[in-house]
Amino acid sequence: MHIKDILSLHSSFKEAKLNNRFFKHEDVTALIKKLPDTFKIKETGRSVKGLSIYTIQWGNGPVKVMLWSQMHGDEATGTMALFDLFNFLQSDHESIKLLAQNCTLLFMPMVNPDGAAMFTRRNAQQIDINRDYLQALTPEAKILKQCRDNFEPHFGFNLHDQNTLWSVNGSLKPATLSYLAPAYNATLSINDNRKNAMLVIAEMFKHLNQVLPQQISLFDDEFEPRAFGDNFQKKGTSTILIEAGGYQDDFEKQEIRSFYFASILIGLMSIASKTYVNQNIDSYFSIPKNNKQIFHILIKSITVNGIKTDIGINYEEKPYTDGLSTEKTYFIEDIGDLSYCDAYTVYHTENQFIEGDIIFNQNASFKLYNNQNLILSFSDGKLQ
Repeated sequence: MHIKDILSLHSSFKEAKLNNRFFKHEDVTALIKKLPDTFKIKETGRSVKGLSIYTIQWGNGPVKVMLWSQMHGDEATGTMALFDLFNFLQSDHESIKLLAQNCTLLFMPMVNPDGAAMFTRRNAQQIDINRDYLQALTPEAKILKQCRDNFEPHFGFNLHDQNTLWSVNGSLKPATLSYLAPAYNATLSINDNRKNAMLVIAEMFKHLNQVLPQQISLFDDEFEPRAFGDNFQKKGTSTILIEAGGYQDDFEKQEIRSFYFASILIGLMSIASKTYVNQNIDSYFSIPKNNKQIFHILIKSITVNGIKTDIGINYEEKPYTDGLSTEKTYFIEDIGDLSYCDAYTVYHTENQFIEGDIIFNQNASFKLYNNQNLILSFSDGKLQ
C-alpha cells in the first residue's frame, strides 16, 4: 500500500465521533458496542473507579499482534487511530483479507479510562501505569499484564503521545512522530525479538518519511525497568512504540492521527506480508534522534534590557476540572542566543519592540509590537 493512498483514504475511515482529545470512556464504549461480529469484544476488567476495560479481537491468522493505547489518560491520539483502523477493517479494501488470514489482532483501547475522564496522565490512584509493570499496584497494570500473558503476542504496538516540544535532531522541526523498539536490558542489547521490532519500524519510517520529511525521530531508548514496553520486549513480544508529537496548528491532533493511523497500518501490513524482513537494522538506526530545539513561540532579535537577543516562550497545559479542555500558561523558557532553535510560531521583524518586563522562568506578561501594531500580548501567562 502506498502511503499517499492510505492518507487519501483515511478521511473516509476517520471516526467522526472522536474529533478532539477529550473524549471519554462512554464515547469509546458506545463505539465498541456498535462493532460487528467480526470483532470479538470482551470486558477484561475494570479501572479503579469501576469503568470497563475492553479487549477487541479481530482476524484469525497465526501471527498474533497486540495493540494498546491511552495508558496515559491525556494521550489520546493512539485511541483515535485505533477506531479509525476499526472502520478500515470493516471496509472491502483488498489488503484486509491478507491481514485477516495472516494475523490475529488484539486491541485494548483506553487502558486508563479514569485518567481520560480527568484528562490526566495518571490513573485515579495518581500512579503512572507505565511505571507500574513490576509491582502492578494498579488494576489497569494487572489487566494489561494478564492480557499479554494470556494472548502471548509475537508483536506489540505501544501507543502514546509525547510532548509537543520534542524536535528532530538536525532539522529544527517538530517530532510529529517518534518510534522506538524499546530496550529489554540496561546494555541496550539487540536479540532477534528486538531486531524484528526495529525492522518493522524501519519499514514504517520508509513510508512515512515521504510525507513527513525531517519530522520523524527515534525516541530515547534508555532502559526503563518499570515500563511495559521494555518488559514486553523482555518477555518475547517484539514491541513497537509510537509517539504522537506536534504538528503545526494541530492542537487536537486531527492531522497527526492520519499519520499515526498510517504508521499502524503499514506496520501491520509489513508483519502480515513479512516485508519487514527485507529491511535492515542500519535503516532503523539512521532515523534521527529526537531532541528539544524548538519552542512554542520564538521572538528573534528583540531588545531586552538594552541588548538585542532572542526570547523562547513555552506553555504548560493543564486540564480543567471537567476534563473537557485545558488551560495554557505561557512562561519565559529562555533568553539569549537561540539561533540554533526554531518554534511553531516565530516573530522576527525589523521594527518590533516589547512593552513590559521579560523575566526568565516567570509567566509571560508583556506586549509585542511591530511599529505601532500590537501583534502579541500576554498577561500573567495568559495569551490575550
